[in-house]
Amino acid sequence: MRVTELGEQIAADYAGRDPLLVGPLKASVVFLADLSRAMQILHRVDFVELEGYDGQGTGGLRAIRLLKDLDEDIRDQDVLLVEDVVDTGLTLHALVRILEVREPRSLAAVTLLDRPYRRLVEDLPVQYVGFTVPDEFFVGYGFDLDERYRNLPDLHLYRTS
Repeated sequence: MRVTELGEQIAADYAGRDPLLVGPLKASVVFLADLSRAMQILHRVDFVELEGYDGQGTGGLRAIRLLKDLDEDIRDQDVLLVEDVVDTGLTLHALVRILEVREPRSLAAVTLLDRPYRRLVEDLPVQYVGFTVPDEFFVGYGFDLDERYRNLPDLHLYRTS
């Protein structure tokens, strides 16, 4: 139900504008598909794939590498980043920086789950939020644990006991 509400709100806000929905692979795929079906306006879909890595080989996350780029030019386009979860904001911030230099008309984000209390980056274009959630681990609806449980039809708290 909440995804339908988000789709209706986004469709109203982007009426007549043909936005491009950009989903970071893999976790956003299920949310993006449902959101796309809920948006009763013309729009397009594309994907990026990102990887966090440590340039020093010490195991710490220091940079974001673009593994799969967009298939189309976004200059003068309305771009809506479709995130599964926004936590520290570091990944979204890196993606925004990558895309801003391509001069989109607008750049905003929608997230299914939000944890604003964990932000390390403040200036993020998150305009649409499905749910603000506690600092717990979720699986299902595209969220995984070691590539498992993505196929569950809804979100579940993952507990280890």
